Amino acid sequence: MGKRRSGLTAGGPPRVAALLSALFLLLAACVTYLTTTPAAADGTDACTATKGAVVAVDFGPFGGRVERGCDTSPTTGYNLLHDTGFTTAGTVHDGPAFICRIGFASFNSGTQYPTPDKESCVLTPQATAYWSYWIAAPGQHDWTYSPQGAMDRKLKNGDIDAWVYGGTDVGGSTGQPAFTPDDVRAGSTGTPDPGSTPTGAPGKVDTGAAAAWLRSSLTDGERIVDDGATTPDYPLTADTAYALAAADGKSATLDKVTGFLAAHAADFAYPNGTDQAPDATAVARLALLAETTGRDPRTFGGHDLLAALTGNVCAAGPEGDHPLSGCTAKGDFRASSYAEGQALAVLALLRAGVTPPAATVDRLTQLQCKGGGVTSILIRPGEYCDGDPATTGLVALVLHRAGGHEAAVSSARTYLAKSQRADGAFPGSTGSDTGSVTATAYAAQALRALGDTVRADAAVGWLSRQQLKGGGFGFDEGATDPAVYATSPAVLAGAATSLVTLTTTTPPPPTTPPADPTVPASGGPDLKKGVAYLTKAANLKGGRYYGDGFTTGRADFGLTIDGAYALAATGLDNAGLRGIVDFLDHGGKDGTGRTVNDWTGVGTAYAAGGSLGKTALLAEAVGRDPRHFAGHDLVAALAKSVCAGPSTAPDRSCAAKGAYTYAPSVFAQALAVMAQLRAGEKAAAARPVAYLESLQQPSGAWPSLIPSSGDLDVDSTAIAAMALKLAGGTAADRAVDRALAWIASKQLADGGFPGAAGDSVNSAALAVQGLSLNAGTYAAKITKARHFLAAQQNADGGFNVAKGGQRGSDLRASTQAVGGATGISFGTLRGSLTGTTPQPTPSPSGSAPEIVTTGSSSAGAGGATASGGEGGVLASTGAQVGALAAIAALLVLAGWRTVAVARRRTDPGRQR
Repeated sequence: MGKRRSGLTAGGPPRVAALLSALFLLLAACVTYLTTTPAAADGTDACTATKGAVVAVDFGPFGGRVERGCDTSPTTGYNLLHDTGFTTAGTVHDGPAFICRIGFASFNSGTQYPTPDKESCVLTPQATAYWSYWIAAPGQHDWTYSPQGAMDRKLKNGDIDAWVYGGTDVGGSTGQPAFTPDDVRAGSTGTPDPGSTPTGAPGKVDTGAAAAWLRSSLTDGERIVDDGATTPDYPLTADTAYALAAADGKSATLDKVTGFLAAHAADFAYPNGTDQAPDATAVARLALLAETTGRDPRTFGGHDLLAALTGNVCAAGPEGDHPLSGCTAKGDFRASSYAEGQALAVLALLRAGVTPPAATVDRLTQLQCKGGGVTSILIRPGEYCDGDPATTGLVALVLHRAGGHEAAVSSARTYLAKSQRADGAFPGSTGSDTGSVTATAYAAQALRALGDTVRADAAVGWLSRQQLKGGGFGFDEGATDPAVYATSPAVLAGAATSLVTLTTTTPPPPTTPPADPTVPASGGPDLKKGVAYLTKAANLKGGRYYGDGFTTGRADFGLTIDGAYALAATGLDNAGLRGIVDFLDHGGKDGTGRTVNDWTGVGTAYAAGGSLGKTALLAEAVGRDPRHFAGHDLVAALAKSVCAGPSTAPDRSCAAKGAYTYAPSVFAQALAVMAQLRAGEKAAAARPVAYLESLQQPSGAWPSLIPSSGDLDVDSTAIAAMALKLAGGTAADRAVDRALAWIASKQLADGGFPGAAGDSVNSAALAVQGLSLNAGTYAAKITKARHFLAAQQNADGGFNVAKGGQRGSDLRASTQAVGGATGISFGTLRGSLTGTTPQPTPSPSGSAPEIVTTGSSSAGAGGATASGGEGGVLASTGAQVGALAAIAALLVLAGWRTVAVARRRTDPGRQR
């Protein structure tokens, strides 16, 4: 065995040649296997409920219908498509395994869709427009998003597959087929009709003309007063504000209307007096207006609107021991009465970063009728239920934003699809044939958010034909009199927005990455490739967290947040950033059942100040509220973790006055300080800032550990400088200047910096961040350090731990290198979640598809210390694992020694 091991690593020509020959032969065999020639379909009549498998492909978005095929001897999902007469094309990036186009001989002469002018199929398509893969087992009445690729799915008799073009999220919780498995199962009659694809002419709403009409409808330019009335109509005034925000963005008129509503917040929200329960619908409208215009809903008009909502949730209905007025059932917001108010109240909390009480969200699902529609009235469970498209659209929007209720959202989408007329309109109620502007507007908003752009565009086209000469809209088709109530939602639909996303604030750019992120300024590393490495499925488990590298399924939450910081700094994968943030914020569990709260210890006697600070800082960086993150007030927990003095052995919780509990390093202290300062808690952070300042050595450097270990550490000095720069003040500024001068003095000839691992990537990246606090003075050294980082980047996009050490990408080093190369301080880091969709929290054992970052390189061999792989691929059309396993085996033979050596290496940064 020793001779064989020696011969392989020595690279003897005969043995290497044999290895390569075997590899190439196997590759050739796999290419032959993966390129399947379509066969003739068996015809669905040949299959029965117990014999054969059926596949259905919905060509509705392309003007076709649902086409079916059957194979009496099914093998895999991929072969089922080809063996039943369908043709497919993959992507250049992923090969034929990722199904990018599908065609069928009897539809448009076999043209494959989407056509090249719509999708190049070079890289992985975006999650908003691709062929998603759905499956149903024998007897199953609902679709399941396939956890496997089509090549991996082994079919059995009675199985049903479906392919739908449109949008879904990472976990496939949206975008289900609009038909059921029973509609296409063998033995069903006719072609399934998920609601025929609308054929109405396209068109655009003139939002400018509509806004002009709304402005002309205002009394004194600030309020809506109904005809014949003398008092303001507050709800319609709020609706007008929403429409002006959608059409004009920031404007003097919008400011005036918003100011009027703020001044009359008590009249609107507390019609019975401020000592009585508020009108939840009114409170929600005001809160949403505040959030849309960048104001604080906790102080809007002198009222804490969020507290007014969370403080008035019904614990029970009339059957309770102490029934409250205005409560129909548990989870109602008091005095809501209608589903609209319930939905708006939930949405107002969600947009403010507050997790709504679970019962309030569940209550929305209880309003869903059997056919998927949602009733407009807050009925009690079991009462008569009659849905309508307007309410269904609004509730679907809110449930989609909330996440976790995918079945209800899918059912609502199916209801909307079946309710839409051929011309794109939606009726206002069951049994009506008349197109309703309000219903069509809300349905269009929901369908667009759910990725059904074809139906949404058809609805907007119909709306454009209902717009009156003066710019407004009437209630129904053919109306001649405009109404504010109908015009407002029509404007939002025409502007392709909704109350879920409406905003007049332009979020600051999350970063200032170079114009071409592939070649960063100063010749630094390839950030696009770096981000692709950080987010690939083999590293980022289910798109949610990084593993600890040792225990199967156990998350390294600290490393996961490091990865989120890197994504926020580059701004190159905000959807991936959203996946991590939602996982942490919504209490996502790793494979062992742990959440981020188990890591921080929040709410326990072992709360770790550094971990609390690190988590709170992420919330602040992406615009979430650290006072309502992962179900806890992290800001209050941080304040509580500040030590009043050193603890006495055996208690090791507090190192000194101003330290944080169980914060063993300068790194932890600095992160917690920045979290408190960014939360506006300057007074509460005073003692921690003073303690951090006291740790600075005469040289200007900081040690790595608390209490001081006496060493001088580049990483710790850089992070301390970032914290004190944020703190500000004469003493802090002097400390920062000394720190940067010391860091600059430690740069090595190759541009790197010394760290625990040697000529360290971590240290170089943090040095770039630190020196960038005074970029003008240290520009040359920053450039040199970026060149060093670029030299340590591997072909897969990841980074080595250090120069001169074992080559191989390391996740921890890579997270720091990617974020650090931007030069953005943690004190000012901002990432954007704008335009992203909520990511459902997966079960500990679940897997989610991999979405490859557009423009990323193909995944390399991965790092020697990169976490192992879990997860699937977008659309579940991943490569055939069985066919490629032998290739992996040969590659493992070639590189097993690298892995073995790397696993023995100590990771110097693991405790951060």
